[in-house]
Amino acid sequence: MAAADVPDLRIVPANEASWNDLQAILTGTAGRCQCQRQRLGDRDWWHLPPSERGAILREETHCGDPRATDTIGIVAFDGDEPVAWCAVDRRSVFGRLRGSPVPWAGRDEDKTDDTVWAIACMIVRKGHRGRGLTYPLVAAAVEHARARGAAAVEGYPLLTGGSQVIWDELNVGAVGPFTAAGFREITHPTKRRVVMRIDL
Repeated sequence: MAAADVPDLRIVPANEASWNDLQAILTGTAGRCQCQRQRLGDRDWWHLPPSERGAILREETHCGDPRATDTIGIVAFDGDEPVAWCAVDRRSVFGRLRGSPVPWAGRDEDKTDDTVWAIACMIVRKGHRGRGLTYPLVAAAVEHARARGAAAVEGYPLLTGGSQVIWDELNVGAVGPFTAAGFREITHPTKRRVVMRIDL
């Protein structure tokens, strides 16, 4: 799939979007998750109801507060319509990522290094999928991290092999958008997952 050709696409830090904008994107499974599974880890996430997950996300994003100095992601708009979300933050804050052996296979580095950021999740709103929106989303996530002092950004995309993949599984992204943004593969820990990285 090629990069998006959306003339009115605008991507902003999540604190410059409203809470309602973000919730319009996070529907279905994403609405139940509230982008907390990667941050909290499976055990802590499982026991929290969606309302509490949402409360945590709202506090972390500072949606609706453009003066906030901290936020944990970016939101894309097609004109005035919110169409996509990307969780990008310091790699160390993603508890599920820290606890999984997959991203660390064959690697010997400090999991707590806050200069390395990670793109942990991307959600494109239903009705806007298949338009290549993850290409500009990944590129914008890199610039978001760079502006906040990141030395590198990682992603953990899925190899689709050209087959159709449900969005619940593809929320880590596909390889193409990462390659287009300048990421390189550093490990291939499973048959379908790769670790990719761009040094800034």
